[in-house]
Amino acid sequence: MSMRRLAHSTGTSPVRVALAAMMAWAMAAPLCARADTTEMSGQLRTVWTQRQVAHTGPMAQANAMQPGIAAAEASTATAQLDLRTTAHAGPLQLNASATVLAQQTEGGPRTRLSRVNEAYAAGPALGWQWSAGKRVVSWDVGYAFRPNDMVQQEVRRTLASDTQEGRPLLMAEHFNGDTAWSMVWVNPTRERSRDGMDEAALSARLYQHHGSADWHAFARQGEQTGTSLGAAASWVATDALELHASVRAYRQVMHLESSVTGTSLTADNPWRTKRSGSGQQLLIGGTWTSENQVGVLVEAWHDDTALSDAQWSDWSARNRALPTWLSQGVPVAAVAGNLAWQGKAFGVSNSLRQDNLFVRLSWQHDRWQTALDVLYTPADQGSVTTASVVWSGERFKLEAGLRAHGGPTDAVVRQLPVQRQGYLVASYAF
Repeated sequence: MSMRRLAHSTGTSPVRVALAAMMAWAMAAPLCARADTTEMSGQLRTVWTQRQVAHTGPMAQANAMQPGIAAAEASTATAQLDLRTTAHAGPLQLNASATVLAQQTEGGPRTRLSRVNEAYAAGPALGWQWSAGKRVVSWDVGYAFRPNDMVQQEVRRTLASDTQEGRPLLMAEHFNGDTAWSMVWVNPTRERSRDGMDEAALSARLYQHHGSADWHAFARQGEQTGTSLGAAASWVATDALELHASVRAYRQVMHLESSVTGTSLTADNPWRTKRSGSGQQLLIGGTWTSENQVGVLVEAWHDDTALSDAQWSDWSARNRALPTWLSQGVPVAAVAGNLAWQGKAFGVSNSLRQDNLFVRLSWQHDRWQTALDVLYTPADQGSVTTASVVWSGERFKLEAGLRAHGGPTDAVVRQLPVQRQGYLVASYAF
């Protein structure tokens, strides 16, 4: 694996990657040499994704004025190899997984990428289970949205599932039949100025099983975002019905914010990462499953980290006003650039709108599973509809799906640079 390529893919300097690799080898070599058992597995995947660029929205307007000024995701074909190994030496366990892929972008160059998804050692000490390294640790009870996923911070509802990349962490767990404690120091070696998924933080979770219900309590102390507290519950009401809810209150959040509103033009990108005030994230949902494996999932959530309705209204008004500068002799490049920067609003939060409703209908029969889901934003009546089908064999697996954005032309989802997507995935496990 190229150290420089790995450094580029992880956002880390080559020196740090080299040091991390040397430390990992120093810890792993003695363990593997004395390993009682070693297990290896892998998966070979080919992924084809077809995307249709939008004809509405600020980025489409910018490209119409000056082609290529606003980048949009292009169609891709990907070949991917995932490898995983686990070594046991007495009470100690070493886990590692990596991905190597080659991707061809339509109209663009072929790229290659290598990354380490997980590389951690785990073992017991002082009545606790300890782990250190890079690991995937996912929390919370929701499907489409997880307010209390304080460690992994996984992006939900991706078009096609992929192998997750873990976070650097130190973790201690203590559990018995009904109770579990988890304490995590995530990104312990990151600079204090890093934010988002790279922010250094201390997180804790308490899990309690009681009767037909599971209860969770969460806490997080981030270097940049301060304190946040959360709680979640999942209740199996009947053999067919499950209900769940999650809530999180945070003191601060780091997100993109524009310094320009109204119709004025700017010579520089006005979107900057800033610290905003306190807020909440709430989710409530439930699943119903019939005897013939028909399932219905319904979830609704509110997310204060997303732009407010008033902010989206100002954003839309600016989109309409910017093209009028052309009639006053302003250079096309200046207007197109300002429109292209408006696309930064889509990256403010994982939720485009603060209030969302999600419905998913699925059916499983033998080796087949089909699903149809809709994400609806009541504030502007926008919708994202996804249909998918999966066939699973002993080792082979085929997946296919389509996603389309709907609603009024002024709905936020109709302004996204890609409006329709389709995918086909073939995988072989070994």
